Amino acid sequence: MTARDFSFRCLNVDASCSARRSVLQTHHGSVDLPAFMPVGTCGTVKGLTTQMVLATGAQMILGNTYHLALRPGAEIVADLGGLHGFSGWAGPILTDSGGFQIFSLAQNAKINEQAATFRSHIDGRLFELSPERAIEIQELLGSDIAMVLDHVVPLPAPAALVQEACQRTVRWAERCRKANRLATQAQFAIVQGGLDPDQRLACADQLVRLDFEGYAIGGLSVGESADERNRTLDVTCPALPADKPRYLMGVGTPSDILEAISRGVDLFDCVMPTRNGRNAMAFTDGGPVRLRNAAHQRDPRPLEEHCPCPACRHSRAYLRHLFQSGEMLGPILLTAHNLTYYQRLLAESRLAIAAGRFAAFAAEKLAGWARGGETPEDPA
Repeated sequence: MTARDFSFRCLNVDASCSARRSVLQTHHGSVDLPAFMPVGTCGTVKGLTTQMVLATGAQMILGNTYHLALRPGAEIVADLGGLHGFSGWAGPILTDSGGFQIFSLAQNAKINEQAATFRSHIDGRLFELSPERAIEIQELLGSDIAMVLDHVVPLPAPAALVQEACQRTVRWAERCRKANRLATQAQFAIVQGGLDPDQRLACADQLVRLDFEGYAIGGLSVGESADERNRTLDVTCPALPADKPRYLMGVGTPSDILEAISRGVDLFDCVMPTRNGRNAMAFTDGGPVRLRNAAHQRDPRPLEEHCPCPACRHSRAYLRHLFQSGEMLGPILLTAHNLTYYQRLLAESRLAIAAGRFAAFAAEKLAGWARGGETPEDPA
């Protein structure tokens, strides 16, 4: 079943690479691509109101099936107007299926063909997540895009384990497709296969035959190098339909995003801007700024002169003071700044693609970040 109100339209492909500018239409509105989704795992982007998230320029956010099913419960969310009504976010929402928790909570999970069974990280009770239940929960949440349940493994991994997870991902995707009942909710399949090009291509081929509304590239940002990730994208992106959106899950730094856009990826999410913001690190065109450093103690400058976010109405010295004093305003302001920075980066990317100069734009950004001399920490 094709989701009602869902469509994807590619406006242009950059002449210098595979970057593309598109529009994604969902039941709750449209999204300009390439786009970055702030992560609202438990129905909230940590530290910000929905109005503050909207002010960053975000058009679409992400929620998580596993976490919301545990607390407060999908049925409760459904009774209170779905995730849109419950959280107050009126725009498009994508929900992750809980497949990443198979990886991140592996020590508490048992996996067989029927389902993954977890011990809740909250109270230790058993929680079973089958493909059918993952879709049922997401339909109760009422998201615009539901991710299929997949099997993620850490990298590097033995070839036999990668193949087993890849084949299970395809079988679970087919079950998710059959479980779909909500006419306004699109489903995205997730291509697995580790760093094995043949497994990636085989997985993509089988999922494309199932005709999902979009396709994600999963199983990355789990231990591989940036070069390995980019080689995997070089293989996988051309194997996905040109008339469907492509989503790279859980990635990443600004440079990671630009590398992926150049290879034809449209959609991103990552906890890095919010988590690093809560830990006193700001993204800027001059590279990351770590505000706990003593060098900022008397610095009267804003993080960036041209940034419209609320943090940039203050000096670096003041922002540092907030963190040194343990004031909650510091993490709030830096979270707003980092998300605004990511949205500005994606908006500038769309303009560069429209002008046919994305490769030059990306090179300019990378050079500016390199001059800053600091590397953002990976929050994973």
